[in-house]
Amino acid sequence: MVPRHLDDAALVTAAQGGDRFALDQLLRRHYDRIHAVCRRVAGSTKDADDACQEALIKIVRSLPRFDGRSSFGTWAYRIATNASLDELRKRQRRPALHVVGEDDRHETVDPTADRYTESFPDQLVLDDALERLAEDLRLAVVMRDVADFDYAEIADALDIPLGTVKSRISRGRAALASDLRLGPARDPDHRPDAGPDQRNQPTADERPIDST
Repeated sequence: MVPRHLDDAALVTAAQGGDRFALDQLLRRHYDRIHAVCRRVAGSTKDADDACQEALIKIVRSLPRFDGRSSFGTWAYRIATNASLDELRKRQRRPALHVVGEDDRHETVDPTADRYTESFPDQLVLDDALERLAEDLRLAVVMRDVADFDYAEIADALDIPLGTVKSRISRGRAALASDLRLGPARDPDHRPDAGPDQRNQPTADERPIDST
């Protein structure tokens, strides 16, 4: 039996050697993130549960072939993403394809969008924002920023042009950043002229996001 404090690399080595406790530790350690990836891609609890179950099976079956060129976490999250995409296809909810147009080729990139989304501390709020994204944008952002697919891999997995991938990621990141920064201002009870205390408060755009 291996100690509980071992890092992923040591646990992988032990699990590949047949240590069931090491395998259990690996799966427990990463289960929440694996399920979160499935939820963010699939967009529903039931689909996420099904995809997560399938991902765990594939992780166990594929572990003997894991070569350590990436971290175990990155490798597992990619498997989870693919399992979630399979689940979407089964339910015929695959994002509609479209021809790349002028808007795709000349998309304006918000260079700060990924900084806001990647450092956002409240993952539940981030999940809610992801759910509000159009499915095609959500898939592209999660595959790039969570599962670490490169652009060509995303294009291949979704069967869309490379320019469309870049456009969707750019628009998705910008929409997320805007949603996370401006979300409180959409409160139906909010009134700009509610009083001096309200008027003197910084706007959502002015408030820094705590990345600690």
